[in-house]
Amino acid sequence: MAQFVDWDLAAATAKALGKGGPEISLAEATEVVAELRGLIDEAAGHVNEFARLTPKVAHHPVKVVDRGDWAAVNVEGLKTVITPIADRLTGGRELNGISAMIGPRLTGVQAGTVLAYLSGRVLGQFEVFSTDPGELMLVAPNIVEAERKLEAVPHDFRLWVCLHEVTHRSQFTAVPWMRDFFLSQVRDFADAAQAGNEQFGERLRAALGALADSARNPESRMSVLDIVQTPAQRVIVDRLTALMTVLEGHAEFVMDGVGPEVVPTVDEIRARFNKRRESHNPIDRLVRRLLGIEMKMRQYAEGHKFVQTVVERVGIDRFNEIWTSPQTLPTTAEIGDPDAWIERVPGASAGG
Repeated sequence: MAQFVDWDLAAATAKALGKGGPEISLAEATEVVAELRGLIDEAAGHVNEFARLTPKVAHHPVKVVDRGDWAAVNVEGLKTVITPIADRLTGGRELNGISAMIGPRLTGVQAGTVLAYLSGRVLGQFEVFSTDPGELMLVAPNIVEAERKLEAVPHDFRLWVCLHEVTHRSQFTAVPWMRDFFLSQVRDFADAAQAGNEQFGERLRAALGALADSARNPESRMSVLDIVQTPAQRVIVDRLTALMTVLEGHAEFVMDGVGPEVVPTVDEIRARFNKRRESHNPIDRLVRRLLGIEMKMRQYAEGHKFVQTVVERVGIDRFNEIWTSPQTLPTTAEIGDPDAWIERVPGASAGG
């Protein structure tokens, strides 16, 4: 099996380069962990009632982790995604010569650097690649740091975050086909990789060129991922983008729908949090664009608008027809035209 990435080095790099957490006493840290665990259960009741989704998979206890633990889990996730692509590119042959000596270590450092950056930003995550569906992580240092920067009421902010993350858990545990469909798209992405190092090398060189172009052009929306994809992979990424836009938009819609009833300061939190998302640091904006994080931020807004429009038109029960099968998911075009989705999906239009 080809070893394109030194995963042990990736984990070590992420740990070494990751930012330290905020100043916090042991007693306060213990209190934060205990409160977050309790708030997940509270949020689950609110989310299930509002979204009308019933989980069909038993939930594991929530994992409250630090930045290093989050990075370590995601090293395994990246390994799950990248290893099949590497095998596809090399036909399963081992690398040899200088490529075998330097290549995996270089990519290991690169992967670790990316995870170190992200580990300081992520508040929570439903672990889709886990062998046991239902695992949810909350990154306690990032939640505490964010609530302090936003000057938010800690209990309110923590519950607000839990509403978002529990919605993602409900999406994957209440919709039986969702996780398998997502993972099948990831496998199809790997299968669509072009075999042969020459083609991949050309795309990689183009990606490096994109780094310079993006630095010079602050309006560019191109990411490294856009460059290295093959045409076949772009089709799959289009489907994944539509899916993730709906999932993120639905989570935003649910947290905003539940929020006013259970989070007294939700309006202040939302306003300050949205402002936080708009980074004015040019280096930070560049990194986020190159890693595709800017696209994720657009997904929040575009997905929220789609979900809200559909629910306003036909109600939450008819909106939930979206979870019937992969065929009832909206296309990227329909996300921008909710009425087209309502017209295409019979169960949804029946509620109009």
